[in-house]
Amino acid sequence: MSANLQTRLILASASPRRKELLESVGVDFDIVPADVEEDNEGDSDPEAMVRANAELKARWVAVRHEDRFVLGSDTTVHLDGRVLNKPTDWEDAKSMLRRLSGRTHVVYTGVSLQNVSNGVIETFGVRSEVTFKELDDEAIDRYFDIVNPLDKAGAYGIQEGTEIIIESYVGSHSNIMGLPIDETKTMLARHRLA
Repeated sequence: MSANLQTRLILASASPRRKELLESVGVDFDIVPADVEEDNEGDSDPEAMVRANAELKARWVAVRHEDRFVLGSDTTVHLDGRVLNKPTDWEDAKSMLRRLSGRTHVVYTGVSLQNVSNGVIETFGVRSEVTFKELDDEAIDRYFDIVNPLDKAGAYGIQEGTEIIIESYVGSHSNIMGLPIDETKTMLARHRLA
């Protein structure tokens, strides 16, 4: 699909995974990362947190590009009533994988599409469940040899080194990567963006 500059979507994220997912469904878009302070205190309602963060990111870019449609997204991992966002360092990342080891957790992603000129604000959330294998320190180290966990919620990505850490999952695979692509494409299609 080709679009002129005025109708091209803007992705309010520098995430290589979100870029790859949007490209996979043939959407034309530009990238303008949002410069916002995200709310990471979503322990009691992680879906509300990711939806609010997605709206915050989309809004920050949309008010600077009023005629363009802007897509914002945010993902978190939730276990034992606590959110696991991006780890602060390697020790934090190891600690997260130890907590996830042998357990089932929920991945929440919020997605928001906004256009200031048209008054569009459309936001939704998606949840998926992921069950980890039992992990020892050797498996965690092997996984970290393949994957940089520091830019990923929960310190892992489902698309790399899966055989080392993932037992199974239920729900949207792309949601676990950071953008539920089927639901996103449906929303974009309503606005003739996909």
